[in-house]
Amino acid sequence: MTVAPVLGLILAGGLSRRMGGGDKPLRVLAGRTLLERVAERFGPQCPAGLALSANGDPTRFRDVFSGPVLPDTVTDHPGPLAGILAGLEAASARPGVTHLVSVPGDAPFLPHDYVARLVSAAVTEGRSIALAASAERRHFTSALWPVGLRDDLRHWLGRGERRVGGFIERHGAAVASWPVEPVDPFLNLNAPEDLAAAEALLARAP
Repeated sequence: MTVAPVLGLILAGGLSRRMGGGDKPLRVLAGRTLLERVAERFGPQCPAGLALSANGDPTRFRDVFSGPVLPDTVTDHPGPLAGILAGLEAASARPGVTHLVSVPGDAPFLPHDYVARLVSAAVTEGRSIALAASAERRHFTSALWPVGLRDDLRHWLGRGERRVGGFIERHGAAVASWPVEPVDPFLNLNAPEDLAAAEALLARAP
């Protein structure tokens, strides 16, 4: 299996209840938004560019993100899989792009070898999906997805299914694992105290 240049997708459609509501990727960490930090690390790894999965008025992101903003293409906002479906559909419209790589918009420590290692894991294990893991935890929304799965994903959502892990289990996945020292590269900042802890991490090791 070979993988052509991928389209990167930043998932920003969550309700952010633990963070107090609003767009969590627009929260500021050490003077810069989480979205800017994720895009800075992720963008150079995605030759086909970056897109953002978000519903509502896309202009709220224009000061910090220059790529396309993709709303859900299915109704009822069924969660991250709807964003991944929108990303797969966008990737399918780009000549030569066969895969999408997704990341949450609140993971500012994303590894610089993220895409390369997912692709390597998929090729080595002969799987269509590859996902990231750290500290023995699998990160279902940090994954490589082939464009060819979009019809099955739309059918899956049409049946009322919502679980990202369930869809991955349906197809199987390779796994690429990263160490968590000095910081877990897939650390999600879900609450104000997480932002404060991340500020302290950056202060110790800028």
